[in-house]
Amino acid sequence: MYKVFVNDVPIILSTQENIGSKYTNIAIKKAKLKKLIGQIESGELTYLNLYHKNEQKLLKHLKRKLKVVVAGGGLVYNANQEILFIYRNKKWDLPKGKAEKGENIEETALREVEEETHVEGLKIVSFLQITYHIINRNDKYKLKETHWYEMKTNFSGELVPEISEGIKKAKWKDFEKTQKALKKSYANIKLLFPKEYLVQHPNDRVG
Repeated sequence: MYKVFVNDVPIILSTQENIGSKYTNIAIKKAKLKKLIGQIESGELTYLNLYHKNEQKLLKHLKRKLKVVVAGGGLVYNANQEILFIYRNKKWDLPKGKAEKGENIEETALREVEEETHVEGLKIVSFLQITYHIINRNDKYKLKETHWYEMKTNFSGELVPEISEGIKKAKWKDFEKTQKALKKSYANIKLLFPKEYLVQHPNDRVG
C-alpha cells in the first residue's frame, strides 16, 4: 500500500478492491486521474482508493500518467536531540529539494538541507522512507517523489533560511515545540516522525 498526497488528503494505492465504506474504490487502470485530483482539490472527494491486484504495478501506472520530480530531504537532529524545521507558505516543513543532474539522491538530500538552512557538518544516519505527493505546476500535475534520510549534526551556529526559496525561518525544535509544529505541517511529513510526536488526523488512517 502507498499513500500519495494531494494537499493533506491521501490517495491510497492498494491491492484491495474495497478498503472501507467511506472510500471511493476505483481500478487504477480505469481512473481518470486528473479529474479525481481536481475533485480532491475542490473538497468533493476526501477518501480515494486506487487498486490493482499486483502491488508492483501501482506506482508504475501512476508514474506513466504523471511526470515524476525526484527530491531528497532530511529529518535532522542536533546534539540536543532537537529537530530542524523550516517555515514556508505558512507551514512548518522539513528541508528538501529537487535532485540535480549528476548527483545521487543522498547528495541531493545533504545539499538541499544545507542550502535551505545553512546548517553544517551533516551526516546521514539512515534512510527513512519515500513520500509521494502531487503538485500542480503551470496547470500540470506532477508526482513528487521525496527520498528522506535521518541526519545528525553537532552544528551550533546560526541557521539562515534560504529566502530566495520562500523560506521565512529555519529553527531547531525540541520535543514539545516539534509536536506544536506538526499541527501546522503537512500530512506526508508526519509519516517520518516517531509515533510519540504525532496527533493523528482522521485522513491519516485507512479504513
